[in-house]
Amino acid sequence: MITYDVLDVHVSAVNLDIAFAALRDMVAARRKAYVCVAPVSTIVDARRDLAYRAIVNGAEMVTPDGVPVARIGQAAGHKDVQRTYGPDLMLKVCDEGRLYGFRHFFYGATVDICDKLERNLKERFPGLIIAGRIAPPYIKKAEELSPDTVQAINSARPDILWVGLGSPKQDYWMSLNRKLLDVPVMIGIGAAFDFHAGVKPQAPRWMQACALEWLFRLCCEPRRLWRRYLLGNALFMYWLMKEALFKK
Repeated sequence: MITYDVLDVHVSAVNLDIAFAALRDMVAARRKAYVCVAPVSTIVDARRDLAYRAIVNGAEMVTPDGVPVARIGQAAGHKDVQRTYGPDLMLKVCDEGRLYGFRHFFYGATVDICDKLERNLKERFPGLIIAGRIAPPYIKKAEELSPDTVQAINSARPDILWVGLGSPKQDYWMSLNRKLLDVPVMIGIGAAFDFHAGVKPQAPRWMQACALEWLFRLCCEPRRLWRRYLLGNALFMYWLMKEALFKK
């Protein structure tokens, strides 16, 4: 897959259509792959942590989840690159995956959120196959799955495992458990479970298009997200400017 570098993270040159086609091919090939979504916060975390960067760069696909990340790809000459937002990717795969009989499995969030997520997606996409879901106990760090949980997931025979543990935990989790699971594709999807379950609001489309989703989410959850967005965004811009000056 063609990639471009954003602060040493190898981001895939994709849009929603290209990303879906790649996922479809991964499922058809039954290869063991994991996919990371990369907003600015993921780029910043990967820049600071070499081990995490290796995990992200080890993914089969790293989608440009943030508008600035996509624009860097466009500026590098990848004209087809567009923001490939995790929640939008989930909807597209659930929708178009019906043609291929994709079996989906959810791992993350709470029982109540998983119930609402499954109900909402099935109402929106009749015929959608949900092979199973697990709402695990809260863990501070990613852990290897128990044999019983591995068996539960593998016996459901999913094609795509959606992992909603939050970043960067979900990426560590996928890397740690990739070899244990038979599912072809694992996708770390962040807050998409909450959004599509209807328990958290999404930013209006105009704010997303103007790269202001971070501001909307910061206003919704200031105590939890201020460090990620205020400090993280400032670091992202600083490192980009520093890299540009160094190249000159």
